[in-house]
Amino acid sequence: MMTKKETYKKLKSGTDIRGVAVETADKPVELTDEAVFDLTSGFCLWLHEKGVRSGSKISVGHDSRISAERIKKQVINALLSFGFHVFDCSLASTPAMFMTTVDLGCEAAVQITASHHPFDRNGLKFFTKDGGLDGTDIEKVIDFACEYSLPADEEKGMVKEVDYMSVYSERLRDMICREVNAENYEKPLEGYKIVVDAGNGVGGFYAEKVLKPLGADINGSQFLDPDGMFPNHAPNPENEQAMKSISEAVKRNHADLGIIFDTDVDRAGCVDENGREINRNRLVALASIIALENNPGGTIVTDSVTSTGLTDFINNTLHAVHYRYRRGYRNVINRQIELNEKGINCPLAIETSGHAAFRENYYLDDGAYLITKIVIKTACMGRNGKKLETLIEEMKDPAEACELRPKILEDDFRQYGNFVLSELEKYADGREGWKIADDNREGIRVFLDNEHGDGWFLLRLSVHDPLMPLNIESDSCGGTIAIVNQVYDFLKSFDRLDVSMIGAYIESHR
Repeated sequence: MMTKKETYKKLKSGTDIRGVAVETADKPVELTDEAVFDLTSGFCLWLHEKGVRSGSKISVGHDSRISAERIKKQVINALLSFGFHVFDCSLASTPAMFMTTVDLGCEAAVQITASHHPFDRNGLKFFTKDGGLDGTDIEKVIDFACEYSLPADEEKGMVKEVDYMSVYSERLRDMICREVNAENYEKPLEGYKIVVDAGNGVGGFYAEKVLKPLGADINGSQFLDPDGMFPNHAPNPENEQAMKSISEAVKRNHADLGIIFDTDVDRAGCVDENGREINRNRLVALASIIALENNPGGTIVTDSVTSTGLTDFINNTLHAVHYRYRRGYRNVINRQIELNEKGINCPLAIETSGHAAFRENYYLDDGAYLITKIVIKTACMGRNGKKLETLIEEMKDPAEACELRPKILEDDFRQYGNFVLSELEKYADGREGWKIADDNREGIRVFLDNEHGDGWFLLRLSVHDPLMPLNIESDSCGGTIAIVNQVYDFLKSFDRLDVSMIGAYIESHR
């Protein structure tokens, strides 16, 4: 039987707490009432250590998941027990919860969410005025959660219900009015048709409270009502079905722009008037253009799986600097902050998943803020008869791309994965037609010449799981399978790496 500490450590997911919150046939509940109370108490003690005292204001919000109310009750009970005053924001986006530390004077915030994960999952995200907690902070919270005692004579806190999403929406509306500066200042989006797909998460507010009051026609928007069972599609801009759904909605309604959010609105994607996705590398390119407008020659930090075409676009078309870094939104944001502290102009950190943090917006990964910048750009270009999609038409997309995810069968998967990577580096060095990238900051990226596949592959360790994702792109038809075959010849010699899915991929392309 696992100890409490072992149990709670399993709930750590990078910089979040995450686990099963609704019992299913094969999964018992991990985020029990006791676990939620303990972990929130651990956060309270972590705050005490940081000098945040009883009587301070802490906000609490949640996404649309069916377990949210149960978990919120325990979060609030723990906060009150430690003497904090609670602002209950109810249904709210994750970025909005951080913004309560800016607009409402809260010392900290707790968001109840599991991002895009299935209905039976939930979790906790913690914020202070300095932003979200890092992985080491979460480890400390878990340590405190395992050993604490409630204050004996602490005066209990009070709860106040707060409609912060209306305040947050007003902030975004003011931003659009100010930056578009239309002749009809209060209705800068008149004449535009914009459809929003909230995936039954929290993002419906953006259509109803931001776009519609500014004059936009939002007819055709879909899945705006919160429903924690997510009956229509996964609330995830990386999901193929979800992107197909918003693309079809744009074409069906002859919209100027389509917008899609994940469950808690810290990520987003969009679709142009032709129904073409502006997602992943194309979204990074568009966000980079916007971020660099007042930061010429600046540095854009991205995750490691971005394409060669994007690098060429940022470096040569935008005359800026593309800085690839490790996967994980906190990783790219933290590196962005570090670069700025060193005097390097870095206005944007963005993952291909849709997490985008603008320096001007507190280094906060906020899907609604990203989309607001895109809506502003759409309206400003439209005034001159230009279309948003023309901004990124010079970016070259690969002819082919794929991702395969072999599983590591070793208990100490990180050690074994690093061993595989070190062997790959030796194997690739000097191999004909292969060239190791000079900006490897996660895993090993190798470029292959025209004869050997006309593209690149990246092998890395997963951020959280015993997997070694293999990303491949080629600029030639048939190049991807040629690269897969070469990498497979190397990987199949490792007996603790399950490469069966790579073998199956090769068989399917014979």
